[in-house]
Amino acid sequence: MSRYLEMVDHPSHVKKLTPEQLTELAADIRQELIEGLAKSGGHLGPNLGVVELSIALHRVFETPRDKFVWDVSHQVYVHKILTGRRDRFRTIRTTDGLNGFALRTESDHDCYGAGHAGTALSAALGMCAARDQKKTDENVVCIFGDAALTNGISFEALNNIKCTTKRFIGILNDNEWSIAKNVGAVAEYLGKLTASPRYNRLAREFTNWLKRLPRGEQVAMLGAKTEEALKGIVGSVALEPAHNQLDADGRGGHGSALLFEEFGLRYLGPIDGHNLPLLVSTLEFAKTCHGPVVIHVLTQKGKGYEAALKHPEKFHGLGAYDAATGQTPPPKAGAAPMWQEVFGRTMVKLCQKDKSVVGITAAMPSGTSLKLLEQAVPGQYYDVGIAEEHAVIFAAGMATMGFHPVVAIYSTFLQRAYDCIHHDVCLQDLPVIFCMDRAGLSANDGPTHHGLFDIAYLRCLPQIIGMAPADEDELQDMMFTATLQQHPVAIRYPRGNAEGVPIKDQPDVVGIGQAKVDSQFESRPGATKVALFGLGPMRTLAREAARRLRAEGYDVAVVNPRFFKPLDTGIHRFFGEAADLVATLEDHVAMGGYGSAVLECLSEAGIRTPVFRLAWPDQFIEHASSVDYLRQKHGLTVDRLVAEVTARLPATRATSVTGGAQG
Repeated sequence: MSRYLEMVDHPSHVKKLTPEQLTELAADIRQELIEGLAKSGGHLGPNLGVVELSIALHRVFETPRDKFVWDVSHQVYVHKILTGRRDRFRTIRTTDGLNGFALRTESDHDCYGAGHAGTALSAALGMCAARDQKKTDENVVCIFGDAALTNGISFEALNNIKCTTKRFIGILNDNEWSIAKNVGAVAEYLGKLTASPRYNRLAREFTNWLKRLPRGEQVAMLGAKTEEALKGIVGSVALEPAHNQLDADGRGGHGSALLFEEFGLRYLGPIDGHNLPLLVSTLEFAKTCHGPVVIHVLTQKGKGYEAALKHPEKFHGLGAYDAATGQTPPPKAGAAPMWQEVFGRTMVKLCQKDKSVVGITAAMPSGTSLKLLEQAVPGQYYDVGIAEEHAVIFAAGMATMGFHPVVAIYSTFLQRAYDCIHHDVCLQDLPVIFCMDRAGLSANDGPTHHGLFDIAYLRCLPQIIGMAPADEDELQDMMFTATLQQHPVAIRYPRGNAEGVPIKDQPDVVGIGQAKVDSQFESRPGATKVALFGLGPMRTLAREAARRLRAEGYDVAVVNPRFFKPLDTGIHRFFGEAADLVATLEDHVAMGGYGSAVLECLSEAGIRTPVFRLAWPDQFIEHASSVDYLRQKHGLTVDRLVAEVTARLPATRATSVTGGAQG
């Protein structure tokens, strides 16, 4: 660790360094990011891009009194280093370590938690309104990315800023990327802003301000790109498009600051987001503005690390890597394919055979593996940006025209489009297919990214069919089956490697609402009968628990439910009546999940067999280094299941067991 990084363990320390020392501090922090994340991984690229911006923010403002609200907040690593968490930085995203996002319970300097995009502008505006009500004078600074402007919530907030407060500082961190390359008209608009001549109402005032500051005139001269200096301050950022690619904006100019100024926000920039003196001067000026202001900052995702610059999508967020080369470990020989890879390959197969099938992603082509479809069948692929609500309604529109749209969105992100699933898809009974990756845990990311609620929020909706494949071959079968339906379908599957089951060349049709008996009772005389229902990949745990219980003398049946809606009532009630104890296993919260559906099914039939539900508790599950650690901690294990069964019932029945409490 360098001497300057060692000197900074609180924001006040940043204010004591000279401009030259701050530049060295920035280099030190970049090195710490590159080396510190190599072992466990993290959001390296985004944080390399905001090093100077984070330093400048803490140079000018004073947290926790002043408030920084970060959109998504995956780019807060530098902020954490500068706010007393430097000595714990290398624990980030690991068990008992720092969270990978802003977290209110972790530090007073994290005033607002996040993990999903598009929330910062609204939250920051709420803080401004509260400050104004309290008649205090702290600054509220909202740092949002260009990707956030593909999200509708951001525009709802922009529409309200001018009429809500006179003091609001927004920083548009423009790196042209969210996770994948940004798409759509907003991305094109921001491209025009970064390269076109324009005139800002504040140009003269801002220039005079800079000249009054130490070295201000030199900063302005170095930053100038056009004769309207303040509108073209950009330095040498390698992301700007060529002038000859620009189209007129229809209002007498080329890509002016019209978007923000029509919302009543004063627009400054674009400025070079890696020019520390310029950033500091601009932020000082913004503090004095009487009215809401947006500063357009151009940054380079992955700056200072060649591997991240060459592969910005990969280095947005990744696991362990070699700090010297940027190389990630190769897949283990013989390892099963990742669930999302099976999904992506199956989409290519389906789309090549059926032109009515299309894939839709909300800025996650790599994470969902729809990138495979983009490469193989680009005409049947859509990336709508970070706009989950739009993605669902867009799919609904296509479905009315005879298509079978497949919306590939992580379980946690699909929550953002819940009303659209209800109002636009299920209510109209449209054949939209939701493929929910990361259904289960995303261990390193934590509660903002765990997918533990989708069964509960979907199974209450009429018309929808809900499936959970136990292995990769069954995933292919379910995807094919979904394309044959004329109803909404949801398929959930976890993150990580699949089960290693061979995938058939041609998928089979799965009967809707039909469970599959994995192993029957063996009719052992006098043995206690236990029925294990393992939903999705939890079938593997059910099989292992069955093996151990049989070794202790129990008679055990294992069922693969395959569907969480509609349930196979015949299978569930048959085994419910035949068994002395039913146990359900699911990678989901217990409340409202698959086990709850089984309880309802048996109760409605008057079956009083005790039911034990192995599921996640009614709390937000923390982050950790691995899924296995969290399962051990919270009891989603074979050991726990076997212990629960043996504690409730002996292996041999002395008398007939006729009922009991459901739990």
